[in-house]
Order: sequence, then C-alpha cells, then structure tokens
Amino acid sequence: AGKAQRRAPSRSGPGTGTEPQPPADLTTDETWLGTVDLRGSDVVSADATLTDVVATGSGVRFSESGLRAERLDLDATLPFATVATQIGDGARLYDAGDGLAGIERAVTILGRDLTVRAEGTVVADGGLLLIEPRTVDLGGPDFLDSALSSLARSLVTIRQPVPGVPDGLGLTDVAVTPAGFDASLSGTDVTIGR
Repeated sequence: AGKAQRRAPSRSGPGTGTEPQPPADLTTDETWLGTVDLRGSDVVSADATLTDVVATGSGVRFSESGLRAERLDLDATLPFATVATQIGDGARLYDAGDGLAGIERAVTILGRDLTVRAEGTVVADGGLLLIEPRTVDLGGPDFLDSALSSLARSLVTIRQPVPGVPDGLGLTDVAVTPAGFDASLSGTDVTIGR
C-alpha cells in the first residue's frame, strides 16, 4: 500500500524511436529541426505582406544559404492591397459580401477609358489564386455592357500565384474576409534563401 502507480511510457517522444530523425546527409554547416511551429502577426517580404501567419514545417534544415523544409503548411491573411499591387494598373480589391471578392480597375476598351467593376468567386486552382467574375459592370448603358462583357470579363479574371511566398508553396484553400483573403498553402521541399 502507499506505492505510487507508474504511468505507462509515452508512445512517442525522445527515446521511443517515433520522433523525426535527422537526415543522414546533414552537413556540418546545417542545423536540423524535426518540427517547427511559427506564428507571426506580420510577415513582410519584398513582394508582399502577410498577416496572422501560422506556419508548420517538418524536416527543416538551416544553413548559410537559407532554410529548406521537407514540408511546409502555412495559413495567413493576404491583404487585398497586396494582391492588388501584384495585379497592378491601379486595381482595387474588396470584400463584396457572401464570400465574393470585388475588383475595380481602369481599362481601355476600343479606345474608351472605362472603370470595370466585377464581383466574383475566389478559389484555389492548381496552387494559384483564381478570381472569376460572376458579374461585370462597365458603368455604361446595358447594351454596351453586354457587347463588351466578355472582353471586360477577361480583364477582371485574375489567376496568379500568391505573392510573397517561396517557390514550392501552392494555394490549397482560400476564403474572402473583410481583411483580405484567408489563404492556406502547402508544399514540399520548400526553400527560403537568404
């Protein structure tokens, strides 16, 4: 009586053989981390700003040349202004409600300067961000909108990589929020150079 009861050994963790193992080809100038979790309010690169970032990497190597992850999963908010800057030409993006994104941009069609406004769905398509218009408004009479809508639709259909993320990360899911696009990205053999 009075003996403390022993807990069963953990099924994973140090010494159990189930934890990630360092690679056999680890060089003397590399540091290896089995799993890395990162949270950041802002991640800024030369190309973009991401907010509310949560990243999980596995098989991560650090060296003088940068970081390489066997697998990297990233969730972040991509502000509308970041995507609009990548689109260029003064494009403006916004939350159009009901899960749709709005886009407004100045274009020249048949020699006329027009402002095209569109609302569309946003999806991850082959690792890219795709904004596909449901409605297009050229701000003119209905007959003009109808006659030029396919041309205008092509000017506000956006298909592009997510700006500011390293090669190897592809968009897997996206939703429109008042702050921008809530994006989930994943990739294998992702390299971030110095």
